[in-house]
Amino acid sequence: ITNILKLNKLENQQIFPQPQAFDLGEQLCDSLLQYESVWERENIEIETDIQEDVTVYADRELLFLVWNTLLSNAFKFTPSGGTVRLTLAADPCCAVVQVSDPGVGMSAETGAHIFEKFYQGDTSHATQGNGLGLALVKRVVDILHGEISVESVPEKGSTFIVKFRKI
Repeated sequence: ITNILKLNKLENQQIFPQPQAFDLGEQLCDSLLQYESVWERENIEIETDIQEDVTVYADRELLFLVWNTLLSNAFKFTPSGGTVRLTLAADPCCAVVQVSDPGVGMSAETGAHIFEKFYQGDTSHATQGNGLGLALVKRVVDILHGEISVESVPEKGSTFIVKFRKI
């Protein structure tokens, strides 16, 4: 219900971004640490490559929602003993975040629909979600003038790539 309400507000422009400058690497680390009990319980390895001093000007709370959803999905689709990878790199204009998992991956057709409301490409995890998380992520990224894409191979895993202008 919370996701439905948030998405409805975002789609109807009832949530207005409150941009501020902040260190994206710190936010990503804070987001990742929320899942420490999950990765310990599931024996999941964490690999990070977080470039330091990458400042973005965006809505901190809305971006936190993006990382929370992408990391939650990565842990949901990573088998016990697998590895979740989180990277942050920056070039002169953009910050690029990648969240990767070695899970079930998805076909090109599934990838084409993954950001649609209520779409669930892997129904084996349907009880753990409602198909709104990635639609919400896409809407937030659009509102914040970023870009999101996914690279995936069935049975090999997925990498979500998010780009934002940095300051």
